[in-house]
Order: sequence, then C-alpha cells, then structure tokens
Amino acid sequence: MILRCATSNAGKLREFRTNHPEVDIQPLDGLKAIPPCEEDGATFEANAIKKALYYSQFTADPIFADDSGLEVDALGGAPGVYSARYSPEGDDLENNRLLISNLRGVENRTARFVCVIALARQGQLIGTYKGQVEGRIVDEPRGPNGFGYDPHFFHEPFGCTFGEATAAHKMAISHRAQALDAMVAAATAADANLLS
Repeated sequence: MILRCATSNAGKLREFRTNHPEVDIQPLDGLKAIPPCEEDGATFEANAIKKALYYSQFTADPIFADDSGLEVDALGGAPGVYSARYSPEGDDLENNRLLISNLRGVENRTARFVCVIALARQGQLIGTYKGQVEGRIVDEPRGPNGFGYDPHFFHEPFGCTFGEATAAHKMAISHRAQALDAMVAAATAADANLLS
C-alpha cells in the first residue's frame, strides 16, 4: 500500500512510518519544487484540510497532510497553530526559548500535543483524524530524542519528557500515532482498495 505524505519534515515522516509497516508512506514526489500551501487556518483541522486538498492535485495516490502543535493552557492555547513559527526565527531552539520565557513565573504548566490529519485524493477530502496527548512543560530541556518541543514536554505516564523517550515508546502513544492509527483504520474500513 502506498500513501503519500505532504511533509518535508524528516522528524514527522519518521514518526508516521513507525507504527504501520504495512503502509508504504512516501513523501510527495517533487514536493520541494511545489509552491508551499499557505497555512492560514485558525485551527489545526483547517490547515490540515487545506494542505491535503492542495497537494492532492500533484499525485494520483491518496495523500495526507497534518497540522500539529503544542497547546499550553496558561498561554490560552498558544503556540497552537503557530507552533512551528512561534518565534521570529521559527526554529526549534528559539521556539523553545520563547515558550519558556513566556511561562516564567507561571505555575500551571499543563499542555498537550495535538495532531489533525486530513486525507484526500485528487481534490476530494476523504476525512480528518485527530489525536492528542497530555503533559506539562518543564523549564530545562531533557533528552536528545525527538524534535520541536519534545525536550520540554513531560508526559506523566512515562515519567520523562518526549525528548528522553525512545522513538518507539513515544510513537506508541503520541498525538501523531493516534491520528495516523485512526486514519488508517477508517480508510481501510471504508474502502479496502483506497490504499492499494
């Protein structure tokens, strides 16, 4: 089974491929040459749908796109849809620095990672699938694994940050894993030939 993924983020692609070896998840051919889809939606779902429909015009295969990020309760859900571009620099290090700076002196550190995946084929939306995982933000980064906000995201059942967890351990429960599992199950149940 071949399923195209509209991402150039190597970390995301690696996570998507972990749980479903029966599905051949491949990046969209020529993605870097395609003008990027503007992510101007107010929600993760809106952005995921917009990207999936946009990139579906460049392949005959079913293709999925996700929008995901971190929601911090004390920051009113920020960084939210702006997670990847939270800081002016828009890189992991500066995004994390800004997050911790904005939480200085704040006691409530509850947060969650959210992922919405949209699946489309040739301009038709097939469905959307959501996953989320709860945690809290810690000041000091912990662990060399993962990417993005993982070193600051402490998941209580693990007793460590996502940056300290192994990729397999994280992917077993992550927001991306949940959304991907729901997508594969729904698409397979709805149409056995969809992913063939």
